[in-house]
Amino acid sequence: MNIYQLRCFLSVADTLHFGRAAQSMDMLPASLGRQIKILENQLDTKLFFRTTRNVSLTAAGSAILEDARSLVAQADQLEEKIRAIRKNEKPLLRVGAIDSASAGLMPQLLQFFRAEHPHIEVQLFEQKTIHLLPKLLSGSLDIAFCRPPDIRDPRINFRTLFYETAVVALPADHPLSKQSEIVIEDLADIPLIVPDRRSRPHSHDLTIKLFMDAGLTARIAQIAEEKHTIVNLVATGTGLAIVPRWTARIAIPGVRFLPLSIPPGATRSKLILAAAWTRGTRDPQRDALLDVLDRNLQAIEDSA
Repeated sequence: MNIYQLRCFLSVADTLHFGRAAQSMDMLPASLGRQIKILENQLDTKLFFRTTRNVSLTAAGSAILEDARSLVAQADQLEEKIRAIRKNEKPLLRVGAIDSASAGLMPQLLQFFRAEHPHIEVQLFEQKTIHLLPKLLSGSLDIAFCRPPDIRDPRINFRTLFYETAVVALPADHPLSKQSEIVIEDLADIPLIVPDRRSRPHSHDLTIKLFMDAGLTARIAQIAEEKHTIVNLVATGTGLAIVPRWTARIAIPGVRFLPLSIPPGATRSKLILAAAWTRGTRDPQRDALLDVLDRNLQAIEDSA
């Protein structure tokens, strides 16, 4: 038994006419009759006497009439209460972001967004791209800011935002720290700290490809997972690291960050930051965020 079947029962009981009852329910008489039949089978009793000329309630139908009205009225009150609660709730936008986006993009973007849309609540989840994309497809996230994978799922839209700037993290007392800029040839034979490729393929491949393009081989001294760990290892003298510019905001004593000169070409693609969302979905909160982003993208990109 469900509320819809009880509504069908009440409509017939009030009109004692299947045609008029079906019209009031905006359904075909045959469909209405089928719902009544299902209800009768579930209750194991007949609710209406029906002939070609007349429809009337059985004793059982008359006995449950007021109870059915009460149940439907309670259901209506419950729906109204839920609608009132939802009306008072803030719309929710669930945003996923890789560490670069969480530290570099989101603080500025959310400042602009909250100034224009203070009524929208934003929940931010920081994870790696390999974890964010499945959450988009499952509906756990509304939008994600990530590195687009080499093989893109056709169910997801990717919009390139900008290319992040690469810098070199090195000890403050390192001989290269006196330079205003570093080129890849400066790092030949110098121990390097790189991320694990399984979890951070873009960051790992950026370092490797920069050396390959220069005809060199990266000398990997340490694999590390998180940016904080990498910068702390740089401070201990374990090696140097090529990282996005936002990493300079991690204040570790004894570590400097110098610009890295990257020749134009495919290597920059490893530093793409993109917005991603599930194709074919409509979301006014997500669209509002993208609109604010589009209008302020240049200012955000300048600091990336």
